[in-house]
Amino acid sequence: MEKTIIITSDLGHFKAYRITQDIPDISPRITLIKSYDTFEGHVKYGERVSDAAGRFRRGGVESDTAMGSGEPHNTALEVKKRLAKKIAADIDSVIHSEKCEKWCLAASEKINRNIIENLNPDVKARLDKNLNADLVKADQSELLSHFM
Repeated sequence: MEKTIIITSDLGHFKAYRITQDIPDISPRITLIKSYDTFEGHVKYGERVSDAAGRFRRGGVESDTAMGSGEPHNTALEVKKRLAKKIAADIDSVIHSEKCEKWCLAASEKINRNIIENLNPDVKARLDKNLNADLVKADQSELLSHFM
């Protein structure tokens, strides 16, 4: 019987499961094969940057000029892109190491498209089902109902 991999992810969590069905007419078995939490995905934006204004001078070096706020341009977007790229690399690794024919993905809507864009083409071609859903905390039996 062919192996199927189910991957669930959001910005802070990653879980990969192997689905096997050794005996026909018996429920498939689900086994967790990889799981991790990312620190960067759990940190709130306000904890990443300081809101202390006055670090940068506007208009010159004189002491009587106003201090600027030094805006963090696109910081949250860059963090999201970096995490999605890491998740895609981990998916590539799991799919290659498991040598599976097909796999399924459930990723939060915020990052699903970014993950798919960063996958290797051969891994992307084996993607069987893709859900825009955050199922990281779902029970294993519930995962089967979404994908089988």
